[in-house]
Amino acid sequence: MDLIKVLGSLIASGALSKGSGGDVLGSIIGGALGGSQNQQTQGGGSMGDLLGSLIGAGNPSSGNGAGGLGDLLGSLIGGASTSSSTGGGLGDLLGSLVGGSAPQSQSTGRVPTSASDLEDLLGVGKSNNAGLGGAGGLGGLLTGALAKHAQQNNKNVPNVPADDYSFLPLETDKKEAVDHATLIIRAMVNAAKSDGSIDQSEQDKVLAKLGDITQEEIDFIKKEFAAPLDVESFARSIPKGMEQQIYMVSLMSIDLDKNEEARYLAELAKGLSLPTQVANQIHDKFGIPKIFA
Repeated sequence: MDLIKVLGSLIASGALSKGSGGDVLGSIIGGALGGSQNQQTQGGGSMGDLLGSLIGAGNPSSGNGAGGLGDLLGSLIGGASTSSSTGGGLGDLLGSLVGGSAPQSQSTGRVPTSASDLEDLLGVGKSNNAGLGGAGGLGGLLTGALAKHAQQNNKNVPNVPADDYSFLPLETDKKEAVDHATLIIRAMVNAAKSDGSIDQSEQDKVLAKLGDITQEEIDFIKKEFAAPLDVESFARSIPKGMEQQIYMVSLMSIDLDKNEEARYLAELAKGLSLPTQVANQIHDKFGIPKIFA
């Protein structure tokens, strides 16, 4: 089972991000791609070279699977470039990849957070990221997951095995990367379940968008959907140093328009011992309404 690829599939499909969550997703991925372009990978060469080769390797695709990273980025966050309610879109994301800046939010009409703010939150290029999967930080893990998903779903390039970690930044601890990918997936699924709206039909739609994943990986996602929502237990499982990142990932999986979602985020912040002012600052960075007075 390749949970790093599954993470890339969930992010690339935008299946668990809608409304305000789509704005956050676009900003996070824009910052991750932009900040990691010169980062060295375990397979040799830079992340920028790897992403460039995947962009060039794909042909236009109309399905869930094939196509290069360019196609993947074009479909990211559900075609947000044509939507007035979600930010990002291919132009902003490619601009972030080249320039390392955050995409502009179309719902707020401003850049929700600066590149330096995002790099601090994502841990891009940091040499010491305890609790964040090593030198690449959360940004390196997300970028590697997207790259692995892109190659796995591209018919023009060979598939990569589950134990291939060449897409991850140099010096990333492989076991930690898998453990943290698992936690991020759980954070996304838990947040999506927080308003009680993920019924069987919606679960099937999410799974249908994930491209080339195995039955074992499908069963893992189904198990996470079926698990009772236990915020306290989940919060206890988060390693020290990853609290803000998990809160940020949760925010990208929520369309903050229901009281249940605000209550979930408040309970998560409490469980993570995240000060209310820090949670409010994260909301401010992405132009999302604050939940704490």
